[in-house]
Amino acid sequence: MIAQPWPRLVSLPVTALLVVALSGCASFGQRADPEMSSNRSATDQPGAGGAATSGEGRVSLLQNHGSDGPLRTLNVAPDGRWECINCAGDGVTSTGTLSEEHRERLQRLLTDPGLAEKTDEARGYRVTCVGALTSSLFTSAGLITSQDCPGEERPEVAEEILLLLTQNTPAKMVG
Repeated sequence: MIAQPWPRLVSLPVTALLVVALSGCASFGQRADPEMSSNRSATDQPGAGGAATSGEGRVSLLQNHGSDGPLRTLNVAPDGRWECINCAGDGVTSTGTLSEEHRERLQRLLTDPGLAEKTDEARGYRVTCVGALTSSLFTSAGLITSQDCPGEERPEVAEEILLLLTQNTPAKMVG
C-alpha cells in the first residue's frame, strides 16, 4: 500500500504564501502615483521590495484559494497606506489609505497583547483543508493563518483584523 502525500499537499498553500512573502513580487512606492511617492525611506513603506512586512504597526495579508489559485497580497503600513497586489486575481496592483478611524482601530488590534497567543506557532496550527481559501496575516506578533473550512475556529483578534482589511480594501474575504 502506498501512503498518500496529503501532509505535503496540505502544507503547500502555506509554503507558497511564505515563499512569495519572503521573495517579493512587486516594489511598493516606486510607481508614478503621487500619493505613493514620498521622501520616506524604503523601510517606512509597506511591502518595501515587495516582501510582506511584519514590523510594529504593519500587517500583511496573503490569500490564495486552493493550491493553484491566484495569490493576493495586501500590505498595510502604520500610517494606513495600503497596497493590494493581484486582489482581483487579474494581476492589477491598487493602492490607497485606510480612513483615520480604521487605521486607529487596526493599530489597536495589532497591539492587542492576546495576538501573540494566536500565532500559528502558539496554537500549533496546521493547514487541514485542501482547496479552501487560506488567509495568512503577518504581524509583529507572528504569522496567523486561517482557512475557510467547516468547523474551523478563527482567533478572535485575528478575525477582526482580517475583516477590517477585507472590508476596507479590495482584498476579499472569499475566493
